[in-house]
Amino acid sequence: MGSETDPNRRRPTRAARSLPAHPLAREQARPAAAARQARRPLPAGESFFTPGATGVRRAVELKSAAPLVFLFQLPRWLLPVVMIVLLLVGLVVPDWRGAVAVLPVLAFVVWLAYLSWPSLRVGGRLLRVALSTFLILLAATRFGLI
Repeated sequence: MGSETDPNRRRPTRAARSLPAHPLAREQARPAAAARQARRPLPAGESFFTPGATGVRRAVELKSAAPLVFLFQLPRWLLPVVMIVLLLVGLVVPDWRGAVAVLPVLAFVVWLAYLSWPSLRVGGRLLRVALSTFLILLAATRFGLI
């Protein structure tokens, strides 16, 4: 039997116990790889993908893996600052240029909402739908559709 006290059972080494579960994160957690790279390591986790996903969801998740890793490697402050500046431009500029500034924010929010949808509870889903609706209405008013 495979009990906890079985003397024939191999115990993982200290280095093996400290490595993350995800293969990409494990590769970046190794000291030699970390010495070669000054970038942030990937977060710990089993997979980037929704288990059992098929069709469009699987295709979007596969295409989104590389951009998500790229965005994760950027400085933490950069993406929020860019999104806030674009949103502020969209709020302040009352014509079509304000709508054009809001469109990348809308696309980013919808993209992240789609990717995170299976793991969200009802409150998180409602918040993402409300934010997307607000951004759509803001862009529509700036384009003069409403």
